[in-house]
Amino acid sequence: MGRDRIEWISHDSYYRNFDALTPEERAKINFDHPDSLESELLTRHLDVLAKGSSVEVPVYDFATHSRKVETQRVEPRKVIIVEGILVLAEPELRKRIDIKLFVDTPADIRFLFHAGKIEAAAAAFRAHVDEHAADALAELEAELEHGPRTALLCLEADPATCHRRVLTDALQARRPDLRVVDL
Repeated sequence: MGRDRIEWISHDSYYRNFDALTPEERAKINFDHPDSLESELLTRHLDVLAKGSSVEVPVYDFATHSRKVETQRVEPRKVIIVEGILVLAEPELRKRIDIKLFVDTPADIRFLFHAGKIEAAAAAFRAHVDEHAADALAELEAELEHGPRTALLCLEADPATCHRRVLTDALQARRPDLRVVDL
């Protein structure tokens, strides 16, 4: 299976568009809660892709907490990989995903990864962390409970060794009938 048969969609592309809010109001949003994501749109996009049509995926600007005008065209493929820490927290998304993988990563590593993704908005993020860190982490922990319970395979992430090869090897060992492509 070549790259022409696989497509990758990030749940992060579906953060709601908060451009109508002031920067101060946007800084108060808990982006680690499912309500901050427009999962209904991702669900509709997966349905359209499953029927063989392309979709226009939003492009999110983490620096301004708003969507850009441009979109990214995604074509239907035999395999669609949907990634994101809250994907399995959404029942409608879980229904549409055939093979569910959950990487159980320590909270501090998840937090650092999240911070790295929004590096462009570092000042706003620091203010958000100072004000909401304890509450946000507690809510995120509660939402992540769906992952290990609904996944085909749950892996503990070791920041020193966790990479795609580890994931594909583990999946291949668990389901030898599947052909796994190392991206």
